[in-house]
Amino acid sequence: MATIKDIATKAGVSPATVSRVLNYDPELSVGKETKQKIFEVAEALNYTKHKQKKREQRVLRFIQWYDTEEELEDLYYLAIRLGIEKKAEELQVRLVKETLSELTDSVADGTIALGKFSQEQIRQLEQFSGPLLFVDTHGSIYGHDSIVVDFEQAIELVIDHFIRENHTKIGILSGVEYPKNSQYQLEDARFRAFKIRMNQLKLYDEQFHLQGKFTIDGGYQAMSDFLAQAKEIPTAFFASSDALAIGAMRAVQKHGLRVPEDISIIGFNDVSVAKYVSPELSTIRVYTEWMGELAVETTMNLIEEAAPVSKRTVIATELILRHSTQLS
Repeated sequence: MATIKDIATKAGVSPATVSRVLNYDPELSVGKETKQKIFEVAEALNYTKHKQKKREQRVLRFIQWYDTEEELEDLYYLAIRLGIEKKAEELQVRLVKETLSELTDSVADGTIALGKFSQEQIRQLEQFSGPLLFVDTHGSIYGHDSIVVDFEQAIELVIDHFIRENHTKIGILSGVEYPKNSQYQLEDARFRAFKIRMNQLKLYDEQFHLQGKFTIDGGYQAMSDFLAQAKEIPTAFFASSDALAIGAMRAVQKHGLRVPEDISIIGFNDVSVAKYVSPELSTIRVYTEWMGELAVETTMNLIEEAAPVSKRTVIATELILRHSTQLS
């Protein structure tokens, strides 16, 4: 694990600044560029670089769902992006980075679309030649390859751990998000899997379902509102992202409760920040950088040899226990 000093040296800032940025200190006033540099360095130093492979140079169009500011609110897509960029660099692939609102006629051998996309947006992307690969969207139902996370397996890991720790009142803080330029709320697949599993165990309680935007503030506000009026409080919470979890921990602490003594919390993604908050966040590790690598490799393989049908690659996860849960 990279130290605060390692990150500070690489980013060219003081260790104190790094610590406050990684802990999302609300009283810190630094520029967006500085924050982005620190987060990217933190991710990069926790990223294992593999040996380079040489191939014929190709051009890939890279469609990003999140802009820079949104990446800083929730580092999940930033980490995947870094994996895509690093693998493209290793393979000497040129990336043409675009957004849905600024698509061009640039010639590319294939397209990687990172994020959540509506059916209409998917049809828009189909205008480009070459294979189209979606990362974090189930593109296979539209005839395109996709790379997604195994949410069902992740939720089983979380719930099974909570039950081993004798928790029976388990809540969830799910995420709220929308496709770009749309008011249609996307379903949080983590909540769907959580509800199914908890119902199977006869433990699901709707009053313990909180919702918030996938940000620190979203998690803080949702948990604050809940604790202010709750008659009964779960002893454990799962949050659909680390950002939500970190915000929720702050709300719990501000309310005068302790993490994990009063409420255990598990997040989702294991972004670099999870190791530096207090207490250190237990979380589901998603191998985001590797997902980015795999996206480039898969698209390159599809360029070289077209597949007869689309393929959905489902990535397993790992439960990482730190100090926001009771350690056995």
